[in-house]
Amino acid sequence: MELYDAIIVGAGPAGLTAASYLGRFRRQALVLDGGRPRASWIPTSHNTPGFPSGVGGVELLERLRAQALRYGAQVRKAEAERLSRTSDGFEVSLGADSVAGRFVVMATGVIDKKPPLVGIDEAILRSLVRVCPICDAYEAIDRNIAVLGDGGLGAREALFLADYSRRVTLLCLGDPGDLGQAGALQARGIETLAVTLGDVTLDSRNVVVASSAGGKLRQFDYLYLALGCETESRLAVRWGAEHDDLGTLIVDGHQQTSVDGLYAVGDVVRGLNQMAVAFGEAVIAATDIHNRLRK
Repeated sequence: MELYDAIIVGAGPAGLTAASYLGRFRRQALVLDGGRPRASWIPTSHNTPGFPSGVGGVELLERLRAQALRYGAQVRKAEAERLSRTSDGFEVSLGADSVAGRFVVMATGVIDKKPPLVGIDEAILRSLVRVCPICDAYEAIDRNIAVLGDGGLGAREALFLADYSRRVTLLCLGDPGDLGQAGALQARGIETLAVTLGDVTLDSRNVVVASSAGGKLRQFDYLYLALGCETESRLAVRWGAEHDDLGTLIVDGHQQTSVDGLYAVGDVVRGLNQMAVAFGEAVIAATDIHNRLRK
Protein backbone atom coordinates (compact mmCIF):
# COMPACT_ATOMS: atom_id res chain seq x y z
CA MET A 1 0.00 0.00 0.00
CA GLU A 2 1.36 3.41 -0.99
CA LEU A 3 2.14 5.65 1.96
CA TYR A 4 1.19 9.28 1.37
CA ASP A 5 2.70 12.12 3.31
CA ALA A 6 -0.81 13.36 4.06
CA ILE A 7 -4.36 12.22 3.44
CA ILE A 8 -6.81 15.10 3.22
CA VAL A 9 -10.43 14.20 3.93
CA GLY A 10 -12.60 16.70 2.06
CA ALA A 11 -12.30 18.48 -1.29
CA GLY A 12 -13.62 21.91 -0.40
CA PRO A 13 -11.64 25.17 -0.22
CA ALA A 14 -9.74 24.11 2.91
CA GLY A 15 -8.81 20.64 1.71
CA LEU A 16 -7.74 21.71 -1.77
CA THR A 17 -5.66 24.59 -0.41
CA ALA A 18 -3.86 22.25 1.97
CA ALA A 19 -3.17 19.94 -0.99
CA SER A 20 -1.70 22.78 -3.06
CA TYR A 21 0.65 23.86 -0.29
CA LEU A 22 1.75 20.31 0.45
CA GLY A 23 2.42 19.80 -3.26
CA ARG A 24 4.54 22.93 -3.41
CA PHE A 25 6.41 21.62 -0.36
CA ARG A 26 7.11 18.57 -2.58
CA ARG A 27 4.97 16.32 -0.41
CA GLN A 28 2.61 13.62 -1.67
CA ALA A 29 -0.98 14.40 -0.75
CA LEU A 30 -4.14 12.45 -1.45
CA VAL A 31 -7.47 14.30 -1.32
CA LEU A 32 -10.57 12.21 -0.62
CA ASP A 33 -13.56 13.82 -2.34
CA GLY A 34 -16.63 12.54 -0.52
CA GLY A 35 -19.29 14.65 -2.18
CA ARG A 36 -20.57 18.13 -2.90
CA PRO A 37 -18.74 20.75 -0.81
CA ARG A 38 -20.69 23.49 0.92
CA ALA A 39 -18.93 26.07 -1.27
CA SER A 40 -20.57 24.62 -4.37
CA TRP A 41 -23.88 26.12 -3.23
CA ILE A 42 -22.53 29.68 -3.47
CA PRO A 43 -24.10 31.48 -6.47
CA THR A 44 -21.54 34.30 -6.36
CA SER A 45 -19.13 35.18 -3.57
CA HIS A 46 -18.24 38.87 -3.33
CA ASN A 47 -16.04 38.62 -0.23
CA THR A 48 -13.44 36.14 -1.48
CA PRO A 49 -10.10 37.97 -1.61
CA GLY A 50 -8.81 38.56 -5.13
CA PHE A 51 -12.20 38.49 -6.87
CA PRO A 52 -13.52 42.07 -6.74
CA SER A 53 -16.33 41.26 -9.20
CA GLY A 54 -17.25 38.06 -7.39
CA VAL A 55 -16.76 34.39 -8.14
CA GLY A 56 -19.16 31.47 -8.19
CA GLY A 57 -18.59 28.62 -5.78
CA VAL A 58 -18.34 25.98 -8.51
CA GLU A 59 -15.84 28.05 -10.49
CA LEU A 60 -13.71 28.67 -7.40
CA LEU A 61 -13.64 24.96 -6.54
CA GLU A 62 -12.60 24.13 -10.11
CA ARG A 63 -9.73 26.62 -9.87
CA LEU A 64 -8.62 25.27 -6.49
CA ARG A 65 -8.74 21.69 -7.74
CA ALA A 66 -6.74 22.55 -10.87
CA GLN A 67 -4.16 24.27 -8.70
CA ALA A 68 -3.82 21.27 -6.38
CA LEU A 69 -3.47 18.89 -9.33
CA ARG A 70 -0.90 21.18 -10.93
CA TYR A 71 1.40 20.68 -7.94
CA GLY A 72 1.06 16.93 -7.77
CA ALA A 73 -1.88 16.25 -5.49
CA GLN A 74 -4.09 13.25 -6.21
CA VAL A 75 -7.86 13.53 -5.87
CA ARG A 76 -9.96 10.42 -5.39
CA LYS A 77 -13.74 10.10 -5.25
CA ALA A 78 -14.23 8.26 -1.99
CA GLU A 79 -15.73 8.60 1.47
CA ALA A 80 -13.59 8.03 4.55
CA GLU A 81 -15.32 5.59 6.90
CA ARG A 82 -12.82 4.70 9.62
CA LEU A 83 -9.49 5.90 10.91
CA SER A 84 -6.89 3.67 12.55
CA ARG A 85 -3.34 4.11 13.78
CA THR A 86 -0.42 2.33 12.12
CA SER A 87 3.31 2.26 12.78
CA ASP A 88 3.82 4.81 9.98
CA GLY A 89 0.86 7.07 10.77
CA PHE A 90 -2.74 6.35 9.84
CA GLU A 91 -4.86 4.07 7.73
CA VAL A 92 -8.15 5.42 6.38
CA SER A 93 -10.77 2.87 5.45
CA LEU A 94 -12.81 3.65 2.33
CA GLY A 95 -15.07 0.65 2.66
CA ALA A 96 -13.72 -2.12 0.46
CA ASP A 97 -10.38 -0.34 0.15
CA SER A 98 -8.07 1.68 2.36
CA VAL A 99 -5.25 4.23 2.06
CA ALA A 100 -2.33 5.10 4.33
CA GLY A 101 -0.74 8.40 5.27
CA ARG A 102 1.76 9.75 7.75
CA PHE A 103 -0.66 12.54 8.63
CA VAL A 104 -4.39 13.14 8.15
CA VAL A 105 -6.10 16.50 7.61
CA MET A 106 -9.82 16.71 8.33
CA ALA A 107 -11.45 19.24 5.99
CA THR A 108 -14.94 17.80 6.12
CA GLY A 109 -16.83 21.03 6.81
CA VAL A 110 -20.44 21.39 7.87
CA ILE A 111 -23.88 20.82 6.36
CA ASP A 112 -26.43 23.61 6.65
CA LYS A 113 -29.79 22.53 8.05
CA LYS A 114 -32.42 23.28 5.42
CA PRO A 115 -36.17 23.29 6.01
CA PRO A 116 -38.25 21.00 3.76
CA LEU A 117 -39.58 23.78 1.54
CA VAL A 118 -40.48 23.07 -2.08
CA GLY A 119 -37.79 24.45 -4.38
CA ILE A 120 -35.33 25.37 -1.63
CA ASP A 121 -32.23 24.07 -3.43
CA GLU A 122 -33.01 26.10 -6.53
CA ALA A 123 -33.78 29.14 -4.35
CA ILE A 124 -30.36 28.89 -2.70
CA LEU A 125 -28.65 28.77 -6.08
CA ARG A 126 -30.63 31.87 -7.10
CA SER A 127 -29.63 33.75 -3.91
CA LEU A 128 -33.27 34.02 -2.87
CA VAL A 129 -32.55 31.82 0.15
CA ARG A 130 -29.26 32.49 1.94
CA VAL A 131 -27.32 30.84 4.74
CA CYS A 132 -24.49 33.25 5.60
CA PRO A 133 -25.15 36.92 6.37
CA ILE A 134 -21.41 37.53 6.90
CA CYS A 135 -20.91 36.42 3.30
CA ASP A 136 -23.61 38.37 1.51
CA ALA A 137 -25.52 40.78 3.76
CA TYR A 138 -23.77 43.62 1.92
CA GLU A 139 -25.69 42.61 -1.22
CA ALA A 140 -28.95 42.83 0.75
CA ILE A 141 -28.56 46.44 1.89
CA ASP A 142 -31.96 48.17 2.31
CA ARG A 143 -33.88 45.14 1.03
CA ASN A 144 -36.85 43.49 2.68
CA ILE A 145 -35.30 40.58 4.60
CA ALA A 146 -36.81 37.63 6.44
CA VAL A 147 -34.91 35.40 8.85
CA LEU A 148 -36.25 31.90 9.51
CA GLY A 149 -35.22 30.50 12.88
CA ASP A 150 -36.38 28.41 15.81
CA GLY A 151 -34.43 29.92 18.70
CA GLY A 152 -31.75 32.32 19.80
CA LEU A 153 -29.72 31.89 16.61
CA GLY A 154 -32.57 33.42 14.61
CA ALA A 155 -32.66 36.45 16.91
CA ARG A 156 -28.90 36.96 16.69
CA GLU A 157 -28.94 36.73 12.91
CA ALA A 158 -31.85 39.18 12.64
CA LEU A 159 -29.97 41.66 14.84
CA PHE A 160 -26.86 41.26 12.66
CA LEU A 161 -28.85 41.94 9.50
CA ALA A 162 -30.44 45.03 11.05
CA ASP A 163 -27.09 46.77 10.43
CA TYR A 164 -27.79 46.40 6.70
CA SER A 165 -31.52 47.04 6.43
CA ARG A 166 -34.31 48.61 8.44
CA ARG A 167 -36.73 46.04 7.06
CA VAL A 168 -35.90 42.79 8.85
CA THR A 169 -38.56 40.34 10.03
CA LEU A 170 -37.84 37.30 12.20
CA LEU A 171 -39.99 34.32 11.21
CA CYS A 172 -40.08 32.26 14.39
CA LEU A 173 -40.83 28.55 14.05
CA GLY A 174 -40.94 28.02 17.80
CA ASP A 175 -42.27 30.00 20.73
CA PRO A 176 -41.24 33.69 20.32
CA GLY A 177 -40.93 33.78 24.10
CA ASP A 178 -37.92 31.47 23.84
CA LEU A 179 -35.89 33.96 21.83
CA GLY A 180 -34.71 35.79 24.93
CA GLN A 181 -33.94 39.03 23.10
CA ALA A 182 -37.35 40.61 22.70
CA GLY A 183 -36.14 43.99 23.94
CA ALA A 184 -33.17 44.10 21.59
CA LEU A 185 -35.30 43.06 18.61
CA GLN A 186 -37.89 45.69 19.37
CA ALA A 187 -35.24 48.37 19.82
CA ARG A 188 -33.89 47.66 16.34
CA GLY A 189 -37.37 47.69 14.79
CA ILE A 190 -37.34 43.96 14.00
CA GLU A 191 -40.79 42.43 13.78
CA THR A 192 -41.24 38.90 15.12
CA LEU A 193 -43.78 36.75 13.33
CA ALA A 194 -44.75 33.27 14.54
CA VAL A 195 -45.06 30.92 11.55
CA THR A 196 -45.07 27.28 10.56
CA LEU A 197 -43.21 25.90 7.55
CA GLY A 198 -46.58 25.57 5.86
CA ASP A 199 -46.86 29.37 5.94
CA VAL A 200 -43.68 29.86 3.87
CA THR A 201 -43.64 29.57 0.07
CA LEU A 202 -40.80 30.23 -2.36
CA ASP A 203 -41.87 31.53 -5.75
CA SER A 204 -39.81 32.48 -8.79
CA ARG A 205 -39.09 36.02 -7.58
CA ASN A 206 -39.50 36.29 -3.83
CA VAL A 207 -40.45 34.68 -0.55
CA VAL A 208 -44.16 34.68 0.18
CA VAL A 209 -45.27 34.21 3.79
CA ALA A 210 -48.85 33.77 4.91
CA SER A 211 -49.06 35.15 8.42
CA SER A 212 -50.48 32.65 10.87
CA ALA A 213 -52.58 35.44 12.31
CA GLY A 214 -55.31 36.15 9.78
CA GLY A 215 -53.54 34.64 6.76
CA LYS A 216 -52.27 37.98 5.42
CA LEU A 217 -49.65 37.52 2.72
CA ARG A 218 -46.21 38.98 3.32
CA GLN A 219 -43.46 39.16 0.69
CA PHE A 220 -39.70 39.40 1.19
CA ASP A 221 -36.74 39.85 -1.12
CA TYR A 222 -34.51 37.37 0.71
CA LEU A 223 -34.90 34.60 3.25
CA TYR A 224 -31.97 33.87 5.57
CA LEU A 225 -31.90 30.46 7.26
CA ALA A 226 -30.89 30.48 10.91
CA LEU A 227 -31.36 26.81 11.71
CA GLY A 228 -27.76 25.90 12.43
CA CYS A 229 -25.35 23.40 10.88
CA GLU A 230 -24.35 19.79 11.31
CA THR A 231 -20.60 19.45 11.77
CA GLU A 232 -19.04 16.62 9.76
CA SER A 233 -16.59 15.57 12.47
CA ARG A 234 -17.72 12.00 13.17
CA LEU A 235 -14.57 10.33 11.85
CA ALA A 236 -12.29 12.35 14.13
CA VAL A 237 -14.65 12.23 17.10
CA ARG A 238 -14.86 8.42 16.93
CA TRP A 239 -11.05 8.36 17.05
CA GLY A 240 -11.13 10.42 20.24
CA ALA A 241 -10.42 13.97 19.04
CA GLU A 242 -11.57 16.64 21.47
CA HIS A 243 -14.59 18.63 20.37
CA ASP A 244 -17.11 21.09 21.74
CA ASP A 245 -20.83 20.59 22.38
CA LEU A 246 -21.61 21.28 18.71
CA GLY A 247 -19.16 18.66 17.49
CA THR A 248 -16.65 21.14 16.10
CA LEU A 249 -13.07 20.00 16.55
CA ILE A 250 -10.71 21.72 18.97
CA VAL A 251 -7.24 22.39 17.57
CA ASP A 252 -3.97 23.97 18.68
CA GLY A 253 -2.08 26.83 17.05
CA HIS A 254 -0.90 24.53 14.26
CA GLN A 255 -4.42 23.20 13.54
CA GLN A 256 -3.61 19.84 15.15
CA THR A 257 -6.37 18.12 17.09
CA SER A 258 -5.83 16.38 20.41
CA VAL A 259 -4.79 13.30 18.40
CA ASP A 260 -1.14 13.53 17.38
CA GLY A 261 -0.83 13.72 13.61
CA LEU A 262 -4.52 14.45 13.00
CA TYR A 263 -5.21 18.00 11.82
CA ALA A 264 -8.46 19.86 11.16
CA VAL A 265 -9.11 22.91 8.98
CA GLY A 266 -12.08 24.88 7.71
CA ASP A 267 -15.66 24.82 8.96
CA VAL A 268 -15.17 21.60 10.94
CA VAL A 269 -13.13 23.75 13.37
CA ARG A 270 -14.87 26.17 15.67
CA GLY A 271 -14.76 29.72 14.37
CA LEU A 272 -15.90 31.76 11.40
CA ASN A 273 -17.27 29.58 8.60
CA GLN A 274 -15.51 31.64 5.96
CA MET A 275 -13.40 30.54 2.99
CA ALA A 276 -10.73 33.12 3.77
CA VAL A 277 -10.37 31.58 7.23
CA ALA A 278 -10.28 28.07 5.74
CA PHE A 279 -7.47 29.10 3.38
CA GLY A 280 -5.35 30.35 6.27
CA GLU A 281 -5.98 27.30 8.45
CA ALA A 282 -5.05 25.00 5.55
CA VAL A 283 -1.75 26.82 5.05
CA ILE A 284 -0.93 26.58 8.76
CA ALA A 285 -1.65 22.84 8.87
CA ALA A 286 0.23 22.06 5.65
CA THR A 287 3.28 24.00 6.81
CA ASP A 288 3.37 22.24 10.17
CA ILE A 289 3.09 18.85 8.48
CA HIS A 290 5.94 19.75 6.13
CA ASN A 291 8.14 20.89 9.00
CA ARG A 292 7.48 17.69 10.94
CA LEU A 293 8.31 15.58 7.91
CA ARG A 294 11.61 17.45 7.53
CA LYS A 295 12.58 16.25 10.99
